[in-house]
Amino acid sequence: MAKVVLTQRADSGYDDVTGDVYHFPKQYLAAAQAAVGDGCLYYEPRRSGGRMAYWASARIAHVYPDPQRADHFYAKIEDFLQFPEPVPFQRADRSFWEEKLGRPDGLPSRGAMGWSIRRIPDHEFELILRAGYLPALSVQPDANDSTAMMGVAEEQLDFERPIIEQVSMRPFRDRVFAAQVRTAYDSRCAVTGLKIINGGGRAEMEAAHIKPVADRGPDSVRNGLALSRTVHWMFDRGLISVDDDFKLLTAKPLLPEGVDRLFDPSGHIFVPPEARSQPNPAFLRWHRENRFKG
Repeated sequence: MAKVVLTQRADSGYDDVTGDVYHFPKQYLAAAQAAVGDGCLYYEPRRSGGRMAYWASARIAHVYPDPQRADHFYAKIEDFLQFPEPVPFQRADRSFWEEKLGRPDGLPSRGAMGWSIRRIPDHEFELILRAGYLPALSVQPDANDSTAMMGVAEEQLDFERPIIEQVSMRPFRDRVFAAQVRTAYDSRCAVTGLKIINGGGRAEMEAAHIKPVADRGPDSVRNGLALSRTVHWMFDRGLISVDDDFKLLTAKPLLPEGVDRLFDPSGHIFVPPEARSQPNPAFLRWHRENRFKG
């Protein structure tokens, strides 16, 4: 096995579903197959206004052929989790996290950076992983946080515990996911548009997975919605759903009386302005086909 970096643009022309599958041409097949069962990092390049940063970690579960294009393949992704903050591809001192990306003159190697899938040594992988999750590792959960309201156990995380072990723990993943969804939606319920702050100064919202973790849904902002508790309950039970244009769908005969007054008059839900944070149509389709009762 070998760890790899997966390059993915925000406007990727490949058939990617972030956190679920990564689409790539045949020239990278050997590197992808070598990484099966091992960790990977997501990297966003400069092209198309990208951040030039590492922004998530995951694991490649298996690789399989694209049935429509003989020269392309898919990597099935599991254990996906975004970083609280992207990690720039260069450190503050301008050195490179990935040593092979640097030229002798200190400039980046365009050739090495041009590879869509590139191998990365274990020690460099772990350094980037720790840098990416440092904000979450450094701050202990607050009993008043939304993750506590969601029933997440308040397990104390040891900063010195191996980073890969910590990232695999459900309480840690739930906390990171909830914080990212809350930030993306500005702590505002996607369905009602309301931003309600409690007496402790925290937003009364919960981070809902569109495709649940129990059904192998990823901890990706694109698989998340910020919802008030009541709306979260309705969404999980299939009383409401969302179409690909972010129009709210309702199972009207099953809705509690008068609850439709909470919905935004536009008939659409509120989504983040950046495409990289908006719900992925693949997850919305899953919810409509497997949960929605309308």
